[in-house]
Amino acid sequence: MSDIILLLLRLLGMFTAIFIYTRIAGLRTFAKMSSVDFASTIAIGSILASAILTPKNFVPGLIAIAGIISLTIIISYFQRRSDAFQNISTNDPVILMKDGVFLEDNLASTHISKSDVLAKLRESNTLQLNEIRYVILETTGDVSVLHTRDGDISVDQEILEDIPEARGFL
Repeated sequence: MSDIILLLLRLLGMFTAIFIYTRIAGLRTFAKMSSVDFASTIAIGSILASAILTPKNFVPGLIAIAGIISLTIIISYFQRRSDAFQNISTNDPVILMKDGVFLEDNLASTHISKSDVLAKLRESNTLQLNEIRYVILETTGDVSVLHTRDGDISVDQEILEDIPEARGFL
């Protein structure tokens, strides 16, 4: 059989395996909700590429991917059941801007530049800095922008409850 046909068969096999694993484990498998999810997605992608391109890595790749997905399920189970485990296994969100003012220490500690934040503000259709209530670096590495055009609207405390430093603002 030609190399191209074998490559296509490995591709089909890995795709089918990933599909089945995802149907069994659920959509959380590839969600980018925590650093564990992010790491597992990268690892799975790397193993997937290796298993498709290298014939001897196909079966070990299937096993490794199943193992990573299983670990992700186990870790997420313990994160839901234990606050201590949750705290150890995830980062806290960090406030980068509050009420239109950059928090310089937080920018420095997260290695985020003002221009990175300004780009996110433009993406969120922010027109004025005074519209900003909070800019938050989430545990996933995403940046959330909470803004309003009505200066009287405040942010519900529940939205910020998992950010330790926000407790001082509320």
